[in-house]
Amino acid sequence: MLRIAICDDDERCLNDINFMLERWAASASFQLETDCFDNGDSLIKTSNTIRYDIIFLDIIMPLLNGMDTARELRDRDKTVKIVFLTSSLEFALQSYSVKATDYCIKPVSYEKLKEVMDYCAAFFHQEPENLILKTMGGYQKIYLHDIEYIEAQNKRVLFYLKSGKTVEVIQPLYTFEARLSDSKGFFKCHRSYLVYLPNVDYFNSTEIKTKSGRMIPIARGYGKAFKDAYFATMFQE
Repeated sequence: MLRIAICDDDERCLNDINFMLERWAASASFQLETDCFDNGDSLIKTSNTIRYDIIFLDIIMPLLNGMDTARELRDRDKTVKIVFLTSSLEFALQSYSVKATDYCIKPVSYEKLKEVMDYCAAFFHQEPENLILKTMGGYQKIYLHDIEYIEAQNKRVLFYLKSGKTVEVIQPLYTFEARLSDSKGFFKCHRSYLVYLPNVDYFNSTEIKTKSGRMIPIARGYGKAFKDAYFATMFQE
């Protein structure tokens, strides 16, 4: 499933892009959810609560133009694919400043849109499994294989990465438990901890040492279940 935003003050262009996206999705057997906006302010406001995978963005719009909209979006989301819609090539150079994926010259042809979508879809398919986290500084993508463990601290959840960095989100731990089931390689070794089993270096009946040297506890009575889960995961790999 790809979540896509189209932002253009030209209603006809909005409808045309939306129609072509539906055509592409049908031919590629892909599921899309699409939201349409006629100004950058509305897009930015909605992106505070909805995370988009791809944004088609008109450059020339009244009030907040597309380039300024893109800069604000990019400040909060380093990974979203931004595709500019423009009637002139003069803005192509500026698109690099916000790490745009591509730009489409209006009127946009289906062939060009298909090229863009095929590229984006292949990118999402090839990526390792990841989480998009809403942090205080904006959206951040982390790959599951980079996580050593996840710790709940009151209303916060801390993601400890192999690099030594820690990513903090204001969200309860249980919201991640269903998404990171045993099949993803995670195990709840304690009411406050989820550990990524492939990044475990050593363990005994009471504690775990991660590959970076961090130590986390195993709750009483969880030792055998953890051992079984660990070896089952290692055997699969």
